[in-house]
Amino acid sequence: MFSTVISGAIHGMTSYLMHVEVDAADGLPSFNMVGLPSTEVREAGDRVKVALKNSGIRIPPMHITVNLSPADIRKEGVSVDLPVALGILISMGEIEEDALQDTMVLGELGLDGEVKGIRGVLPIVRKAAEKGCRSCILPAENAREGAVIQNIRIIGVRSLQEAIAYLTAPQEERDTMIRPTKVSLSEIFMEKETAEVLDFADISGQAAAKRAVEIAAAGFHHVLMAGPPGSGKSMIAKRVPTILPPLSVPESLEVSAIYSVAGLLKPGEALVTQRPFLSPHHSITETALTGGGRIPQPGMISLAHRGVLFLDEMAEFRRSTLDLLRQPLEDRMVHIARNGGTFSYPSDFMLVGALNPCPCGYYPDRNRCRCSEKEIARYLGHISGPVLDRMDLCVEVPRIAVEELDMAGTLNESSAVIRARVLGARKMQQERFRGTALRFNSDMGPKEIQKYCRLGMKEKRLLEQIFHSMDLSARAYHRMIKVARTIADLDGSREITQMHLTEAACYRMTDSKLWRKKVE
Repeated sequence: MFSTVISGAIHGMTSYLMHVEVDAADGLPSFNMVGLPSTEVREAGDRVKVALKNSGIRIPPMHITVNLSPADIRKEGVSVDLPVALGILISMGEIEEDALQDTMVLGELGLDGEVKGIRGVLPIVRKAAEKGCRSCILPAENAREGAVIQNIRIIGVRSLQEAIAYLTAPQEERDTMIRPTKVSLSEIFMEKETAEVLDFADISGQAAAKRAVEIAAAGFHHVLMAGPPGSGKSMIAKRVPTILPPLSVPESLEVSAIYSVAGLLKPGEALVTQRPFLSPHHSITETALTGGGRIPQPGMISLAHRGVLFLDEMAEFRRSTLDLLRQPLEDRMVHIARNGGTFSYPSDFMLVGALNPCPCGYYPDRNRCRCSEKEIARYLGHISGPVLDRMDLCVEVPRIAVEELDMAGTLNESSAVIRARVLGARKMQQERFRGTALRFNSDMGPKEIQKYCRLGMKEKRLLEQIFHSMDLSARAYHRMIKVARTIADLDGSREITQMHLTEAACYRMTDSKLWRKKVE
């Protein structure tokens, strides 16, 4: 007898529906699986047979053939175990053929019949809903994750026996056996912590650095901080998420889909509701940073999507590793080519870098710094010109004075106060880019800059002077205008003034001071 069960799989971030076709016929006992299965998929046959036996179901000697359609896509993962088992039972007549009509099935089977959680449930369920599936049978561990997709019934099962009992029960009794999983998106977001553990009020002084990260947060720009050890660079960076707007529902779904594919959603967790903040060690491998592997998985830059990627001690990273950021910083995507095809992952993150100005960390204080010019050049040379050019703001974080430490908690603005200004600037950008694909000032290209960043004659002359005096590249030129646009938004100004341009230019001076005099 022949049967078909709808299942699904992922290829990178792309999900697709898969038809598990099972034919059980008389003949020599055998189990064949076709349709370009990988090794772990091919092993499903052994897992299914043992799981059925340990669930009290005996398979008579039969010739079983399983086809995974479409056959031109290589099948990876272990999500086909449960649909293969149910397909065999339908072919044997143990389950009615129409019991799985318009129903997608996903799940890994243990040898005892347990249905285990899998990766990538969220994007697969979303695809099933788009294709008209009305129900989805999932591992109970992934039920809340799948339930965030509306207009589809989510049935979470813990074992093969439970799935069989559900499908063999009369239609009117099924909901009493296993209640469909439902989640409320509003309740999930209300469950977020209301109080921030970290706050900018904890940081004394460093007004210039705080202003720089406020501008960066408002326009989703990249920022680089340079200063001696203990000046507060890491403290400032770790508090950047506290001044960013909360994740919206569409953003949360984007981020959650990435974490689902990476298998990083906690059991029972429905969505990622906090903006990601990732801080990899400087010894991180290139594959871990950008993604990759035999079956490419999202790297740190994709896990930081819609959030912050903090590179502490940035000059300690290998130059080749940092150079891998060049394309993702421009395209907001990372593409990984393998024999099985090209895998694309989103990587729209805010890059925050921190570094010491020299190996010992105390340059230009020659009373403490003993590094030679050559040593400093070699150290800072780990950050190439193209990477540095992609940093929108570069700011010095000097050693803090004791007088500023004495004022701790008295004059420091809280994260809530700064976030209010950031939200005001974001609102102006939302109105400006309404009806376009743009979200932030940092998203603008040359055409959009010409349209949304019109300058007066005085501003144009000033910008021309800045361009020649600072020897800017075309990329740095455009990035400076975008930063000026964000500064104007924070001031509530519709026009970019000379003051805004001058402040934006100040955030390009630190790289000239530290790099251009020392690196050829």
